[in-house]
Amino acid sequence: MDTSTSRRSSPWSRAGLPVADTAGADVLLGVIDVDAAPPRRSAWDRVKLARHPERPHAIDYLRELTIDFVELHGDRAFGDDRALVGGLARFDGRTVMVLGHQKGETTKENLARNFGMARPEGYRKAQRLLRHAEKFGFPVLTFIDTPGADPGIGSEERGQATAIAEGLLAMADLAVPSVAVVIGEGGSGGALAVGVADRIVMLENAVYAVVSPEGCATILWKDAARAPEAAETMRITAEELAAFGIVDEVVPERVPAHEQPRETILATGRVLARHLRELVEAYPAADPEAVPRLRDARYRKFRRIGAWREARADDGVPLDDAGVG
Repeated sequence: MDTSTSRRSSPWSRAGLPVADTAGADVLLGVIDVDAAPPRRSAWDRVKLARHPERPHAIDYLRELTIDFVELHGDRAFGDDRALVGGLARFDGRTVMVLGHQKGETTKENLARNFGMARPEGYRKAQRLLRHAEKFGFPVLTFIDTPGADPGIGSEERGQATAIAEGLLAMADLAVPSVAVVIGEGGSGGALAVGVADRIVMLENAVYAVVSPEGCATILWKDAARAPEAAETMRITAEELAAFGIVDEVVPERVPAHEQPRETILATGRVLARHLRELVEAYPAADPEAVPRLRDARYRKFRRIGAWREARADDGVPLDDAGVG
């Protein structure tokens, strides 16, 4: 990213800026009729909106929400991966480390950025920047928007699975607060490698899943055309993931992000700033016990995800046709 474009005045360059709660974000922006009921969209509708080519990407968020962004390059082992950007920036009055998947604005740029699908060098670059953030005590913000990790032969030869696993470990053991936001597609391990954060935020029309609906439909029914059906059964929308306790907060999109990008970005910035402030205040760097408490809270957060119980026909839990609650 050209740093000259990021040095403009930003609404997040001043400490102490009032933060709107999510429900009131559209009111402060003054552009949306809050009395109008949002349209009911299917899971497949959300998938198509998450993939919309004009939806804001990570660099769009960095340009609007941060100042003095300095992009850092390379994994110090193989090369630089343009599908995953990262560097230092000023956000809400403090220095932060930012990471984000970056799709292209055009076909040519998408090819250069591999459609936001990071290779091993991208995830190893992320790990290098996470260690840098730890060393200097910078909180971490990550912007998730990828169909998944690059599945090519070259990536497999260079250790894609190991790079993702090491990324998971690095984020799980991070000694500084972290906030992740799913701004578009959250695809499988490619997303999770930079998503093991203390707080997880998700835009209303984003999706987060272990596999794409097309991939799921192909596995289950040998028919990618049944992707809309798969999307409904996979529970991949922000509303559903928040209900499961996987996502901590959903940023409303009364108007899809690609139609009002700046308004959506600013509303997202308010939410990120609030969560980051809460974490920094709860785990101050001056407290010698802050890091153990932070890691313990992160561990407990992710251990709670995926809890389940067996349902019986007589315990009042509705069962589906397969007898599952």
